[in-house]
Amino acid sequence: MKKMMLGLLAWVCGLIFVAPVAWMVLTSFHSETDAATSTPSFFAPLTLDGYNTFFDTNPWPPLMNSLSASVGSTLLVLLLAVPAAYALSIKKVEKWSDVLFFFLTTKMLPVVAGLLPIYLVAQYTGMLDNISFLVVLYTSMNLPIAVWLMRSFLAEVPKEIMEAAALDGAGLAVTIRRVVAPVAMPGIAATSLICFIFSWNELLFARVLTGVVAGTAPVYLTGFVTSQGYFLAKVCAAAVVVSLPVLVAGFAAQDKLVQGLSLGAVK
Repeated sequence: MKKMMLGLLAWVCGLIFVAPVAWMVLTSFHSETDAATSTPSFFAPLTLDGYNTFFDTNPWPPLMNSLSASVGSTLLVLLLAVPAAYALSIKKVEKWSDVLFFFLTTKMLPVVAGLLPIYLVAQYTGMLDNISFLVVLYTSMNLPIAVWLMRSFLAEVPKEIMEAAALDGAGLAVTIRRVVAPVAMPGIAATSLICFIFSWNELLFARVLTGVVAGTAPVYLTGFVTSQGYFLAKVCAAAVVVSLPVLVAGFAAQDKLVQGLSLGAVK
């Protein structure tokens, strides 16, 4: 009976979290008139007008900007985080706990507090409305999280296989690339997906630092709220399309994501 109640509670919690997303998807297939009714209409006629309107506005440049910034920053994060995590977990450097604490302190500052200095740096260096600056910025934002995650994953890599690689004459780069990386691939996939989601969904810095050229998908979504009103069906259609890359990435890496998030859970 207790297990049944816990299972029922889990289903209820799951439905509570999924319901808003399901309602957004359903609303995206309604007309603006049906979407704006004060009493929600579950059985209103379905239409693709919201999606047609969204794609007529040419959303491809901001979508490609988001893809470039997210993928580029994620690759840079992995390139920096894996060796750093290797040094902090396997070949521990001196005072490695202080290094981890330093990474943690970089996330204690409110994001908005660093907005003005970063804007001034971008302005003086001529990097405003530049996608490369967003790549560097997102890399610096996600690197502390990636190092912490990768350290916990690499700490579970058996020391024996690295000792065997050292006996075979493998150097540091070869050990990380051919021995550590394949074993820790679930953790790398989980870290990559988390960093990709954080970069894809970031709005504040993209809103302030970009304009016409480097505007990202979240910034593009804010443009649907105009002085003419709030078109719910069109906004929901746009939100569904913008959410698809993250959902596709999550489903593609689902098996490795589950393995990575559960790595080290059982001793």
